[in-house]
Amino acid sequence: MPMRVLHVISEMGAGGAETLVAGMASHGGEYGWTSAVASGGGFRADALAAEGVATFPVPLALRSRMGALRSAWTLRGAVSRFRPDVVLAHNVGASLIARLALVPGRRRPLVTVFHGVADSDLPMAARILERTSDLLLAVSPASAAQLTEAGLSEPVVIRNAVFARRAAFGRREIRASLGVPDGTPVALCLARLEPQKRHDVLLDAWSRLSADAVLWLAGDGSLREELESRGDNLAGRVRFLGTRKDIPDLIEAADLTVLTSDWEGLPLAVLESMAAARPVIATDVGGVGDLLSGGGGLLVPPGDPGAVADALATLLHDPVARASVGADGLRTIRHEYDPHTLMKAYDEVLGLALEGKR
Repeated sequence: MPMRVLHVISEMGAGGAETLVAGMASHGGEYGWTSAVASGGGFRADALAAEGVATFPVPLALRSRMGALRSAWTLRGAVSRFRPDVVLAHNVGASLIARLALVPGRRRPLVTVFHGVADSDLPMAARILERTSDLLLAVSPASAAQLTEAGLSEPVVIRNAVFARRAAFGRREIRASLGVPDGTPVALCLARLEPQKRHDVLLDAWSRLSADAVLWLAGDGSLREELESRGDNLAGRVRFLGTRKDIPDLIEAADLTVLTSDWEGLPLAVLESMAAARPVIATDVGGVGDLLSGGGGLLVPPGDPGAVADALATLLHDPVARASVGADGLRTIRHEYDPHTLMKAYDEVLGLALEGKR
């Protein structure tokens, strides 16, 4: 239905939630939406602005009360200028700032998308969401279960989906640009270099494998220096690529992807890999188990480098197995994680939220 939708998110860089917001804002017009994004900025915000999507610079400062109030005041200005019908906040901090920003008494629902948090952060997250959200959405049944176990009413589940993005270059060109021969097996990890993603487990696993393969780590974060130091003894078998805008190109050039997180909601990195028919090795956390239940990859326990190494050894040097597993993943994406289904579900839910506020 026609509506003005303001997405609020901490930043618009390379993360999964940012990928989802970029896709929704970019394609919202196909569903009658006029979209805008308020965030701390990033290359995805710049790309949306170039497409004509309204973007508002709103750094979400949550470490102090004064910082949160400044963020809320800035966001209130964005709300005043854009005049949304509904505000769609992505994750807990964005929901808190959005609630502080919205003028009491105005008929403008705040809908929060819960992408997941660590179990240790769940009690506080639940208390915040209970007070901020007019309607709560979860990106997977596992994320919804987290919230109900914390005492919240069962949220609406709208599973994440993949908005197609094609590689700009061919596999050989991309590999050549990164100095990797065409026949060398490559594993790719798309993840911020933060504690949640457990790159330490991945590097430990990689050290147990033979030397004729390369691991690409695409992402940046607070642990980069520490992880680079851990990777020094791997003699060029690990490449730290930093934050990348060319994710479809990297997936095209890789043979498989790997994600060793301690927790997840429904990771877009796994969805994008499956959509490109690349097999996935991932920890069985959050919605990942359901996602891979029909094939598409191998599940490993969190915090187990031995299991990760065994899974990598199974697929890295077996192109026939990789092709079969990748085909299963692509079939799952096409049948169950279609972006049109996601957008129609959001359109219906946001429309009901608006009706409830009238």
